[in-house]
Amino acid sequence: MGDVVKAVKVRVAGIVQGVGFRPYVYRLASSLGLSGYVVNLGGSEVEIHVEGDEHALGEFIRRLAEEAPPAAVIDKLTYEEVEARGFIGFKIEKSGSERRLLSMIPPDIGMCEHCLREVLDPSSRWYRYPFHSCAWCGPRFTVMERAPYDRENTSMASFPLCVKCREEYGDPANIRRFHIQGISCPHCGPQLYLADGRGAPVRCGDPIREAAKLIDEGYIVAVKGIGGFHLAALATDDSVVEKLRARKKRSRKPFAIMALNLDVASRLVYISEEARKLLTGPARPIVVLPRKSREVSPEVAPGLDTLGVMIAYTPLHYLLLMETRDKFLIMTSGNISGSPMVKDPREALEKLGGVADYFLMHNRRIVNRADDSVIRFTDGTPVFLRRSRGYAPRWIEVPRPLSTPAIAVGAMLNNAGAVGIDKYIIPTQYIGDVENLETLEYLKEAVSFLARNYGVDACGAKIVADKHPGYLSLRYAEELSRRCGSAVFRVQHHVAHIASVMAEYGLTEAYGIAVDGVGYGDDGRIWGGEVLYVGRDGIYERLGHLEYIPLPGGDRATKYPARILAGILGEIYGVEEALRLGKRLGLEKMLPGGFTEYRLSVLQAKSSIRASSMGRILDAFSSLLGVCWERSYEGEPAIRLEAAGRGGEHLGVRVEVEGGVVLTKEFMSRFLEKGLSGNSVRDVAYTVQYELARGLAAVARENGAKRVLVSGGAAVNTFIVKGIRDVFGKENVVLPRKLPAGDGGISTGQIYYAMLSGVV
Repeated sequence: MGDVVKAVKVRVAGIVQGVGFRPYVYRLASSLGLSGYVVNLGGSEVEIHVEGDEHALGEFIRRLAEEAPPAAVIDKLTYEEVEARGFIGFKIEKSGSERRLLSMIPPDIGMCEHCLREVLDPSSRWYRYPFHSCAWCGPRFTVMERAPYDRENTSMASFPLCVKCREEYGDPANIRRFHIQGISCPHCGPQLYLADGRGAPVRCGDPIREAAKLIDEGYIVAVKGIGGFHLAALATDDSVVEKLRARKKRSRKPFAIMALNLDVASRLVYISEEARKLLTGPARPIVVLPRKSREVSPEVAPGLDTLGVMIAYTPLHYLLLMETRDKFLIMTSGNISGSPMVKDPREALEKLGGVADYFLMHNRRIVNRADDSVIRFTDGTPVFLRRSRGYAPRWIEVPRPLSTPAIAVGAMLNNAGAVGIDKYIIPTQYIGDVENLETLEYLKEAVSFLARNYGVDACGAKIVADKHPGYLSLRYAEELSRRCGSAVFRVQHHVAHIASVMAEYGLTEAYGIAVDGVGYGDDGRIWGGEVLYVGRDGIYERLGHLEYIPLPGGDRATKYPARILAGILGEIYGVEEALRLGKRLGLEKMLPGGFTEYRLSVLQAKSSIRASSMGRILDAFSSLLGVCWERSYEGEPAIRLEAAGRGGEHLGVRVEVEGGVVLTKEFMSRFLEKGLSGNSVRDVAYTVQYELARGLAAVARENGAKRVLVSGGAAVNTFIVKGIRDVFGKENVVLPRKLPAGDGGISTGQIYYAMLSGVV
């Protein structure tokens, strides 16, 4: 070291807590002969004071970001020259609670190859240990009580380190375990046990082997993971799948499959290089891919040509799958449909006792629930269906700081909340459908966690919500409003959809196409097939939309879309002809009330609520083509229509546009008059989806759009995106990549639109 000692204070923000960043800084500084300290601060950021030779300091700054641990993400690195303080050596200081920079709370990280190798090595002290993790992998967000990420602030505080783990924790040469908060071993870490359906312990030598044996015998086992419980069952036995569906009250919604490894997954689905990277990357999401094998029961994903597959992402899951005969299992969220994922053993026995036969549980507390994230490919582009484990609570950085913090409560279906502070919008993990008080409480819990950890006081924040007066999430916004004496800022649903994509790309004005099932429109009707312009100062304009169609019976029409079809036929042909046509097409067979319900739907059309919704017109076509005429889960008729159109060809039937309105009823009549029997369902399904989207794209282009943002639940449909891309060119059609296109992105859009409007 030279004679002149200089000092630098460095602050680093990003994902820099819980990923081995402080130990890395310690090793780097020590290797360069520098003195000082590194410390976690309360905003999830890291502060470093280094002093020593000027050349060594320069080398430290240069290498700090370049050689960071694989799980670290450095968003901001600032440094300033300060007074040298005469430190002797370099040390990791006890974390502080001061918040200077904001930094990301780390998401959960899938099991790394090094930990897996040790778990499978009989000579390793972690052999068959289901909770092994290191600097580069393991639970973070799901075990975290508060920032900073230190052991005492996580549920690992209940497991003091044994002598051996303590030695490794204090050994600077141990790259993966030095000062790593979540480490443990079979002697000091969480323990696994097996229980029957009443919670009584099952005596066995190895709970994992016994659970695998039970699953192979056809039993359903609830498995406590890192973010909640899964229900594990054979995916190859029709009777087991049907039993799980009956118990879970989930008649047709597809189940996810967890495979032991990539080789096993490749037996089941076709895996592209991009899909391989997603499946094996640190987040380990479920990826929806084309079905390949007949090994999997068709009851796993009825009516679909795809399967949602993930790779084992913890040692526990890997060891369980390794012992099963198939090496893959159904691994679906442990909940009763409509309720949040279960996370506590007592709650699991109470709520899943009638679903699971056995429970594979452990004694590490889950702090924050996190369902598995889900990604699919839309016309070749990976997009989120659900953003949760492995990604939440990463933030979206926006172009300028918010003038005041914000809390957004999202919409209703596939909900996520969000908080906004400084230049960041932080969405919660996936919450689910906010249709009951239990899920509403989960939304409150998730938002409160982010607000606490980012220093957002609800009474100093702007509360933002959807315009729909019936959303249960609005109750939460109004509760905060009453408590704090502030007004709720309301954002139109589809404007929020487009604003969420604007936030992701840092845009202050954009043309957008929003396509989904339902959203409260400014005219009091249901919107869902919209061409919008969203500009500076929060100005937006509805430039065009799909033609309004009737929803006879309201919500019942969304469950039985033949009612929508009946209403449309009545408006096209009149009552008598619609009744004759309905009999000829056998539409009464698609309704529980038979011809009486069909006739009532025709008669109710004129007085019913009306919708410009892409989801509802796709539902009507789905029932017309006999693809799906009862919705058992959100979007089912449209999802199955997309599957039915795979490989189809365009029939040359074009949708017409008049005055910015895409004429959907005339479009349907062309198919009816041409005769459906002469064309394959595949070709009609393809043409319908492609053309409806092309019509909306044509409206956008007529209004001067050169580039469009596409969002909404139906924006994940390949044929819809293809129809828009064929008008604008692929490079001019922007899809969300960091957020779901569906309602999981709404809360981010709500805050961003409030920012554009000058409200925050």
